[in-house]
Amino acid sequence: MDKSMKILGLVAVIMISSLLIFATKTTNSNTTAVSDKNTSESYQIRALKIPTNLNFAGEAVPLEKEDIRERVDKELLVNTYWQSNGLLLIKRAHKYFPIIEPILEKNGIPNDFKYLAVIESGLQNVTSPAGARGFWQIMEATGKENGLEINDNVDERYHLEKATQVACDYLKASKERFGNWTLAAAAYNAGNYGISSKIETQIVSNYYDLLLADETERYIPRMVALKEILSNPEKYGFIFDDEDLYKLEEIRIIEIDTEIADIAQFSKDLGINYKVLKLHNPWLRENKLNNKSRKMYQLKIPTEI
Repeated sequence: MDKSMKILGLVAVIMISSLLIFATKTTNSNTTAVSDKNTSESYQIRALKIPTNLNFAGEAVPLEKEDIRERVDKELLVNTYWQSNGLLLIKRAHKYFPIIEPILEKNGIPNDFKYLAVIESGLQNVTSPAGARGFWQIMEATGKENGLEINDNVDERYHLEKATQVACDYLKASKERFGNWTLAAAAYNAGNYGISSKIETQIVSNYYDLLLADETERYIPRMVALKEILSNPEKYGFIFDDEDLYKLEEIRIIEIDTEIADIAQFSKDLGINYKVLKLHNPWLRENKLNNKSRKMYQLKIPTEI
């Protein structure tokens, strides 16, 4: 009897051990299957359906050309799935488009060119490695040729309204030279001479037929993609409330035709501080305004002051 019980006990131990080994293997197998998936079950990366009626400044994008279709698809994908940047652009556009749009309209420039400022700077006062500055990324020589004051003390490439006017003047001249807005936009990136020489060498007259440097080849597709996304944000998965968008502060204008020896003290006398004055007037580059010519400058000041 004792011997039989020992045998039964041994068999039971073996069976239990086998079950535990099987369970462990099953668990490990399931764990491996789950760990092979790098995203949650709810996260999906979808291919995008390219709209058939895309255009820039009223000029149709020839999506029947396979290389153009791929380039547009790339820009739609990059700007849709770079979600943080896309949402920031939507927020900034709400703040700055109301300044840019009336100036474009006044100059007869298609409204789509506001997206040129988006791709040039992300609607920020940035400086490129080549030295282009501001929302419209204007080079020093171009700015001076078009009447902007640019020196160590004042740099009006950072003056949004004046820089937008310079961009309009350049684009109008390019449109007159090339006959359409698409080539005018490309010339903003590659220069009028650069586009002219490519047209002459390659014996074509259409942007979409030109073989250009990578940056210029991306130029129009990027604007087209961002126009599509920023015009239809929810379609591309961007969800936000109006209160999430950036807004311009109410401002008033004060005029000054004298020097300012100390902008920090000048700001304090106005009831604000140095940072606030500079944020509203980024074209002031130092802690003083020389103004030996007694030029009339307009300064933006928050209305609450």
